[in-house]
Amino acid sequence: MAEERWSIGDLASASGVTLRTLYYYDEIGLVSASERTGAGHRRYTAADVQRLYRVRALTQLGLSLDEVATVLRSGAENLTALRDLLAAQLADLDVKARRINEVRQRVLGLVELLDGETMPEPERFLGTLEVTAQLHGHLSEQHWDALAARRAELGDDTVDALRAEWVTIVTELRRHLVNGTPARDSAVRELAGRWQRVAEAFRTGQPDLDERIQAAGEVVWRQHGARISEYVSDRAGWSAPGEMADIVDYVQRAMKS
Repeated sequence: MAEERWSIGDLASASGVTLRTLYYYDEIGLVSASERTGAGHRRYTAADVQRLYRVRALTQLGLSLDEVATVLRSGAENLTALRDLLAAQLADLDVKARRINEVRQRVLGLVELLDGETMPEPERFLGTLEVTAQLHGHLSEQHWDALAARRAELGDDTVDALRAEWVTIVTELRRHLVNGTPARDSAVRELAGRWQRVAEAFRTGQPDLDERIQAAGEVVWRQHGARISEYVSDRAGWSAPGEMADIVDYVQRAMKS
């Protein structure tokens, strides 16, 4: 029996690839019909169909068409080129996954804020979004990737524990502040040390990056300290949104004493 042939329409229906895509693949030489009829119509052989499915499999892994072409040109026996491309793709996916997780955490925090016992005023909520945008504007993708990588290294459980520890520290500092405990008091200084250790846990280990991140945080605090205080107060259920600024000043005085 003669080997089966597929028209471009039949191949599109069977493979789920659009006609437009098949024409484009043909145009760039990625998947072309090996035969033509007397009237010039494309006819795809079994080998052409196999190549199409290999192209689909590789693109579904996130490889670009140029990278797919490189793999196919290198030959099926040369898996080194494919391995290198997949390793690079895996690294890129890791970065994207960390970025997605960063966005997820921010969205989760905002949802938790809206689900709290006291719904924030619209202006205060939008102010929180504004602060987030400002902070991101002061850092490059490289900085955010480094921070995300550090959080991924720590793991979700450790990050959650550190955040819980920070909330405990801030709550204790607030209590001392309200009670009039001097910043030089040993208990306050111990809390300030714990505050600093929590912050250090999130450092990337790259001094230049860490300095840039810290500087950006200080700029945002100077510009939007009131907004940040409102956000923390909303999350903690405090009645006075300005208290966070007082606590930060309290910690800084304790560290210097």
